[in-house]
Amino acid sequence: MRKFLLAAFLCICANGFAQLIQIGPQFSTNITSVNAKNFSSDHTNTGIGFAAFGRVNLALFYAQGEFGYGQTNFSVYQNGVGETEFKLAGTDASLIAGFKIIPLGKLGNVRLFVGYNWKNYSDISTSNNLNSIAIEKNNHSILGGVGVDVWRLTFDVRYLAGLSDIDASSSEIKTGVTNLSIGFKFL
Repeated sequence: MRKFLLAAFLCICANGFAQLIQIGPQFSTNITSVNAKNFSSDHTNTGIGFAAFGRVNLALFYAQGEFGYGQTNFSVYQNGVGETEFKLAGTDASLIAGFKIIPLGKLGNVRLFVGYNWKNYSDISTSNNLNSIAIEKNNHSILGGVGVDVWRLTFDVRYLAGLSDIDASSSEIKTGVTNLSIGFKFL
């Protein structure tokens, strides 16, 4: 009888812990636009990413951390030089605070969230050899979005507004990234 009660107690604790802390993988695609001063035009492009996330649930609020790898692509045009296409890739970390606006219990919920994102570009390539544009390796962004959890799946749409000028020269390039992601909660 004691073994049965102990097993039942452990199952109840594990279920409660799984509701409190959730972890899993996340896969995303993004559309990067740029705010580029001193360039005559700019073009958006898409990229992909993957991350691991950990979420702590507190009633209607939650906090989430993410760490992963992502790619960003965009291009800018300079008069007299031509178009330069950028392909940036590197590590990515986000801290998010959110509010469950429509909690549906075990079925899922609808969420609003805000946060901070840091990217470190370790792989930088450009397609224009005429005029190289130096890129700062670190990019800081604020983010906001909406998400939906259904069973163990999590869907997010977020916008990351770049705070950093990633052009190391006298010009200015700031990124704006629309990100669509899907994740799976193991716990």
